[in-house]
Amino acid sequence: MITSELPVLHGAADTVSLSVSVSELEDPTDTKGKKKRGRPGRPPVRTPFYESPSLCSRWSEWERVLLKMTEEFDEDSGDYPLTMPGPLWKKFRYNFCEFICVLIRQCQYSIIYDEYLMDTVISLLTGLSDSQVRAFRHTSTLAAMKLMTALVNVALNLSIHQDNTQRQYEAERNKMAGKRANEKLELLLQKRKELQENQDEIENMMNSIFKGIFVHRYRDAIAEIRAICIEEIGVWMKMYSDAFLNDSYLKYVGWTLHDRQGEVRLKCLKALQNLYTNRELFPKLELFTNRFKDRIVSMTLDKEYDVAVEAIRLITLILQGSEDALSNEDCENVYHLVYSAHRPVAVAAGEFLHRKLFSRHDPQAEEELAKRRGRSSPNGNLLRMLVLFFLESELHEHAELLKDWECMTELLLEEPVQGEEVLSDRQESSLIELMVCTIRQAAEAHPPVGRGTGKRVLTAKERKTQIDDKNKLTEHFIMALPMLLSKYQADSEKVANLLQIPMFFDLDVYSAGRMEKHLDALLKQIRLVVEKHIETDVLEACSKTYSILCSEEYTIMNRVDIARSQLIDEMTDRFTHSVEDLLQEAEEADDDDIYNVLSTLKRLTAFHNAHDLTRWDLFGSCYRLLKAGIEQGAMPEQIAVQALQCSHYSILWQLVKITEGTPSKEDLVALRRVVKSFLAVCQQCLSNVNTPVKEQAFMLLCDLLMVFSHQLVSGGREGLEALVFNPDSTLQNELLTFILDHVFIDQDDENQSMEGDEEDEANKIEALHKRRNLLAAFSKLIIYDIVDMPAAADIFKHYMKYYNDYGDIIKETLSKTRQSDKILCAKTLILSLQQLFNELLQDQGPTLDRTSSHVSGIKELARRFALTFGLDQIKTREAVATLHKDGIEFAFKYQNPHGAEFPPPNLAFLEVLSEFSSKLLRQDKKTVHSYLEKFMSESMSERREDVWLPLISYRNSLLTGGEDGDRMSVTSGASSKTSSIRSKKGRTPIHKSKRIEEESSVEASWLRGNDSLQTPGALTTPQLTSTVLRENPRQAADTHLPDHDSEPGSENDYVHNRGLMEDDAEPIFEDVMMSSRGQLEDMNEEFEDTMVIDLPPSRNRRERAELRPDFFDSAAMIEDESGFTMPMF
Repeated sequence: MITSELPVLHGAADTVSLSVSVSELEDPTDTKGKKKRGRPGRPPVRTPFYESPSLCSRWSEWERVLLKMTEEFDEDSGDYPLTMPGPLWKKFRYNFCEFICVLIRQCQYSIIYDEYLMDTVISLLTGLSDSQVRAFRHTSTLAAMKLMTALVNVALNLSIHQDNTQRQYEAERNKMAGKRANEKLELLLQKRKELQENQDEIENMMNSIFKGIFVHRYRDAIAEIRAICIEEIGVWMKMYSDAFLNDSYLKYVGWTLHDRQGEVRLKCLKALQNLYTNRELFPKLELFTNRFKDRIVSMTLDKEYDVAVEAIRLITLILQGSEDALSNEDCENVYHLVYSAHRPVAVAAGEFLHRKLFSRHDPQAEEELAKRRGRSSPNGNLLRMLVLFFLESELHEHAELLKDWECMTELLLEEPVQGEEVLSDRQESSLIELMVCTIRQAAEAHPPVGRGTGKRVLTAKERKTQIDDKNKLTEHFIMALPMLLSKYQADSEKVANLLQIPMFFDLDVYSAGRMEKHLDALLKQIRLVVEKHIETDVLEACSKTYSILCSEEYTIMNRVDIARSQLIDEMTDRFTHSVEDLLQEAEEADDDDIYNVLSTLKRLTAFHNAHDLTRWDLFGSCYRLLKAGIEQGAMPEQIAVQALQCSHYSILWQLVKITEGTPSKEDLVALRRVVKSFLAVCQQCLSNVNTPVKEQAFMLLCDLLMVFSHQLVSGGREGLEALVFNPDSTLQNELLTFILDHVFIDQDDENQSMEGDEEDEANKIEALHKRRNLLAAFSKLIIYDIVDMPAAADIFKHYMKYYNDYGDIIKETLSKTRQSDKILCAKTLILSLQQLFNELLQDQGPTLDRTSSHVSGIKELARRFALTFGLDQIKTREAVATLHKDGIEFAFKYQNPHGAEFPPPNLAFLEVLSEFSSKLLRQDKKTVHSYLEKFMSESMSERREDVWLPLISYRNSLLTGGEDGDRMSVTSGASSKTSSIRSKKGRTPIHKSKRIEEESSVEASWLRGNDSLQTPGALTTPQLTSTVLRENPRQAADTHLPDHDSEPGSENDYVHNRGLMEDDAEPIFEDVMMSSRGQLEDMNEEFEDTMVIDLPPSRNRRERAELRPDFFDSAAMIEDESGFTMPMF
């Protein structure tokens, strides 16, 4: 007797239980004399499930049951046990699946063959799996797949029993005639036939589930249902590989690798991982691997990180089973993922890389080689391979935490041995770069760049590891670094990297370990490097190293300070004499004189950046060079650039000394004199013929004007008032002219300015970066009110034209200036539009073509400016009103020389101004309209010609809003391509809006006075209504057009413009509305053309006659239920 207890919820102590009890369990080996339940005598050959007459007779009953369930189910809630959150429902799902497995396991010897239980259950699940109700379809599919898994287990047991019975039968039959037991032979033969019949019935049941449910639901519209099907088919193939691990079933997993949902793709990969883990199954997977390998490799770049990780692990398993299965290109696609910012992806790729490159080395051979070469570490060859990989990948800053610095140093310092391969120059550079990178990670305990999620507090264990690593690297490199610098001192790239190592030292080790001699050796090597190189990066690295070693907190400071002072003394003396020689010879100076000045000045400038060298008075010599260059006009540009930079550092160090102490009046006067003279020199350099000199002078002018601005006296430093410099109008105009001439230039102009040299992409990016820095420096002067804000009009007018290059800088400048002064910012915006309009008048004359792209560009810029005012009209009320006032005055500023009946020359500007009408409050629109009428004559209001359309359009934008509330303005002129679109979205409901009374004093305050427009200050605050921002129609179309082909988690990252019906992608979704009865009626015809589950014969079982088709053959065709025929691949 089988009893089932369905879930029952008991108040607060909700419990879910499923139990099965079977009164009689039969021994599978004890079948003698027993008859199957419901099968008296010898059982007939069973009719397949889909041909059973009982099914059709019971179908109408099931149909009524399903209809009743559908009517009573509350589908609107969307909740059912399989989707309910919480541990209770998770336990229910587990118990529900376990119940099905236990049911089949307990009934596997008789009850499942009674032609009633399984027919009933399978027919019910088949009907529910095709229901329109998601809950029924989801639950029945899960039950059917678990039922199929249990039946597969039964089929596997039957196969084992059949093999055992066959073996016993053969052994008994091979006995001598006298010892042979004929009764036992008959029993074994009868048992074998019975097992064969049972296996045939199990095949029929599995065929019924697979064809009636799986082939429809594995491409269901619900991702969870598809995931269940793929997960279970993976279990079948692993559990009973002889029957299910073939092309007929693998194709479903291969097709579903293209699923749009990451959850389903993840199930596919995990199912395949379970198969590839068993190396004995590789021969059966060979065809599948060849067909879908490219897809699996592409999934390593999946946008879902979990999917990418599992894809890499699957590729690793394929590599373990057969190294020939992956090409070099496939491996390279995975190699680069070790640099992924997502740590699990990088770790998985690292495991693949280790398996591919490092798994073949022989540790014993490595140790013997290390002993022969006198190395302390056997990792030499591994590091060589790592360096080769580093060079091939051409990526850096993400090296793993390799701490075998002794081996790295030995590889770099060892002398070449005849017959043994040595590191090339590129390999040595890469190994040094890797070594420095690993030192940085060990000392700072930071993850690779982009890998961390933010600042994280180290645990006690991690902190201890960091301290130990720092002590270890300090003790090693204190002795090794001088030797490395000595060997590579002629190579600027290697030296610049090696000089980064001291910044990670624990400098107390020098004094605590009595290692001053190694410190002297290091200082000696650094001095030699300074004397040998003039490259900026090398000199800056040396300067920074001296700065770190001169820290006052360490006892070695005095020793390092003496060495540094000696070096600076020598360079200063050399520089002074070289300058004297150069100035005396003037135009007769040769290349040696110029080189001596330039090389020494570069070294001093690099050191002046990090060290206070004011006591050597370098400013005087640099100033003399600059004055001589200005007067004579023959100073080499590199000397001028370095002299400007060195003078700048000198001024900043003098300011630091004054701000940190209590300066006297003489000190302030002296510094002011120095700053004033240097600013004058920089201003004169703006007209230099050499572009690098002009750019350097401009940047230093902007920096010094920022430093010595009114901000200097803030924070209680009123005593520094004498040092404040405010640029006069001449200097401001020169700075603005420089920006317009050197920043807002076309690419062709830039190429011509580069003397026709062909720039590669890197040079273009560098040039753009330099121009952005110039613009940002000038924009800061505007933001901090050092340069008058109207100067920004010449920058704002280029917002649209140079949006890709400087859009972010201009937008930020606009935002900051509005925060400083809303009204002045609005005046600057309208001024920029007026400048563009005037330029257009000069180009096209007084009769503008309002349909031209130039006019549309100005209107588009005005629309962008209007959007920057935001949605809060109260805050921007006065600014917008001032903008309209200035715009109206500009439109009527000049009268038409032909007479009053002709429109003013600037009247077309009103069409641009109408873009800001939507930002006016309702009562303000009326007031602005009244102000507009003051400039209009009676004849103007009656004119309707095309030339008067801007005025009509602007008036309508004001009147419309004043009558009907805050709606979008409609620009007159059908030919305008940028006309606004009226929108009612977001309008405040009429029953919620409040009418605001308009006081008569409001209009009076706007109209009185000498044509002045004053924003009313005592108006009643209107109720805010939604303001609909206008969008570019093309952008709006792109924004609101639904993307039917894109879902979250789709594989668009690696399959572009490729549908699921192409190549090897089988359709995933089907219409779940197809009736189950229609399926069952057509099942006989349909199954003739589809695959039938055919369990493999045992070792002594008769072979099947039919041949299996190759389902991966490109000629194979599949027919969908709808009759649509398509190629599989």
